[in-house]
Amino acid sequence: MTDSPTDPETAPSLAMVGVAYAYPDGHQALFGVDLRIERGERVALLGPNGAGKTTLVLHLNGILTAGAGTVRVGGLEVAKRHLTEIRRRVGIVFQDPDDQLFMPTVREDVAFGPANLGLRGPDLTARVEAALDAVGMAEFADRPPHHLSFGQRRRVAVATVLSMEPEILVLDEPSSNLDPASRRELAEILTGLPITLLMVTHDLPYAAQLCTRSVILDEGTIVADRATRDLLTDSDTLSRHRLELPFGFDPLAAKAAMQ
Repeated sequence: MTDSPTDPETAPSLAMVGVAYAYPDGHQALFGVDLRIERGERVALLGPNGAGKTTLVLHLNGILTAGAGTVRVGGLEVAKRHLTEIRRRVGIVFQDPDDQLFMPTVREDVAFGPANLGLRGPDLTARVEAALDAVGMAEFADRPPHHLSFGQRRRVAVATVLSMEPEILVLDEPSSNLDPASRRELAEILTGLPITLLMVTHDLPYAAQLCTRSVILDEGTIVADRATRDLLTDSDTLSRHRLELPFGFDPLAAKAAMQ
């Protein structure tokens, strides 16, 4: 398959067309998924366990290859010949930050990705400092990551991705295991980032706070794609796809955050 002449300046951050995928054991995880995310959009990917959310995310950086359909990031097809650039463009922050932090210091962790792509000297230093500043962790640059709190490590994990200057930031359950203060601090950081965001989460209030649009994936199919405010006030749709708002949470009260 050859690339079509997509203008990288006008292409969406993500375009999935007809993506289907079956695992080697025959389990069909995705059925003709179409998903388009424009540059600067903030989208929550919701759905019950086993819906196919992780499978979908693994198609974005070429870990999995669609059996049918196409995936493009910033206009570039996700294909073997483009994997180095695709993996720079797609910044995935895993649920456990310890899966991403392995160097002796925070600075070295954040520098690892761009250094691996050949960035050196003042350019590398500037890239690292900008990423740490963006997540409020500059003062911890010379600390060992394992000496930080869980919330601080998650912010450093975000910085390791931002240092690659990605097209789209993908967050896997970013609010999990965070205390209330860390949850609020991370939300403030993410809200201030000028980047396309795809957040995989079961945390519906966090989706309401951070994402203006939400997509529900269930049994490998997108079953809803609407403004977050509208979706979270549709109790029938939430119930049908095993999604529940926490007791006492009023989606309408989060209207300002969702607009």
